[in-house]
Amino acid sequence: MIFRGRQPEATIWRRFRSGLDGFAFWQEADHYVARIVTNAERALDLFHALSANLAPAVDVAVEDVRRGRTWKGVGLALPDVRDAVARLKLPISAYGGVELAVYTPDDQLTLTPALECFVYSRTDRWLYILLGKGLVEQEAVSARRDGTAPLSPAPELATALDSAIEQLGLEAVAP
Repeated sequence: MIFRGRQPEATIWRRFRSGLDGFAFWQEADHYVARIVTNAERALDLFHALSANLAPAVDVAVEDVRRGRTWKGVGLALPDVRDAVARLKLPISAYGGVELAVYTPDDQLTLTPALECFVYSRTDRWLYILLGKGLVEQEAVSARRDGTAPLSPAPELATALDSAIEQLGLEAVAP
């Protein structure tokens, strides 16, 4: 009989990942940062999966870079936020250009307009969560997408985003 240590959870999205999936993890003055680089679809799947590790009530900020609009919500139920993110997976992975941030006083998950994930936290617990998801820690990860290119119009994304904003009851923030 062979004894094994605790193995990371097996999931379909982990099985078919590209060899370029990885993250860099470092400590800044008063918090830890993880930068995760992967393909667009996996970035959204990972953002959704990681959000399950947040507190039951979260704050949300959404910025639509194309339209130059921002919305915020405070004290939202995590299942409602996760449902809205799940509905946005396809349009955001297809078009990008939307920044999503889901946060609590101790943790923040951010998906950038270039579809990279960042995790900010007061503790190092996310290192172990990311390793458990099958990501490989690297000294540094490089961006594979240029977030400065002009974005073409995306009416399907705008419609889906407006629906999610309404569903969550987010309030517009003045520019």
